Amino acid sequence: MNIPHIPVLLNETLEVFKDLQDGYFIDCTCGFGGHSEAILKAHPNIKLIAIDQDIEALSFAKKRLAPFKDRVEFYHSRASEILENFKELPIAGILADIGVSSYQLDERKRGFNFEGETLDMRMNQNQEFSAKDVVNYYSLNDLEKIFKEYGEERYYKKIASKIIERRKEKKFTSSKELAEFIESFIPRKKIHPATQIFQAIRIEVNQELKELEAILDNSLKIAKSGTILSIITFHSLEDRIVKQRFKEWSRECICPSDAFRCECGGNNAKGKILTKKPIVASKEEILANPRSRSAKIRAFLFR
Repeated sequence: MNIPHIPVLLNETLEVFKDLQDGYFIDCTCGFGGHSEAILKAHPNIKLIAIDQDIEALSFAKKRLAPFKDRVEFYHSRASEILENFKELPIAGILADIGVSSYQLDERKRGFNFEGETLDMRMNQNQEFSAKDVVNYYSLNDLEKIFKEYGEERYYKKIASKIIERRKEKKFTSSKELAEFIESFIPRKKIHPATQIFQAIRIEVNQELKELEAILDNSLKIAKSGTILSIITFHSLEDRIVKQRFKEWSRECICPSDAFRCECGGNNAKGKILTKKPIVASKEEILANPRSRSAKIRAFLFR
């Protein structure tokens, strides 16, 4: 079987979940099944719930995980929308890989890369809203907002203004067209000048940060004592959300910072952080898979 995507931080993920015994493991972003397959092989008593909003990826995962079919349930959905359905189950582990697969990035018809034939960027292809709507119909203020907040783009005002001017003459129809347009007036440095703009548009189209927040919220609702939650992120916006949430969950005292003394009982921690610092890819992995260079794992153990 030709595998179209290399799962990042695979060995590190297995290490995080090395103590799993039995129960259910939820892969919130199953994708092409790389992490799921490794977990099933390493833990023969674990049953898997595989979720993904990309039907193409999920179809591939079903074939890949066929040898474990008696231990796997598949769901075509956003994880945030169905996690609460599993609250009665003994959940041993939860994994969410908040990234775009190599297949999605490389397929020109999906519109995620700079050579994209479409202006799409939808992870769930049943969704109507796409990058075309953002680029061609968002107001100047809205474009500036997402370019600044989601792309952390230095030239967010200039790029938004130029896009508005250009689309008055002709709407954008492909990612390649948009990338070449941005490249025509933004200086190229280490990375393509459209990189952060594409990130911002993709996050907006797929509501990625809201999805991450919802996965965290619902993981807290369904977690049992001993459940391990691990999140793989690929940029600072995501990592910051996970870091702050885990820090909040690990606090024993939740009294206001200006409280004279603790009145909450000092026993409010949801569990403990397993990763004092985020785990990152080894030099060897980065050489083999350059897209792993920005990946980070954080993990939390519920009590």
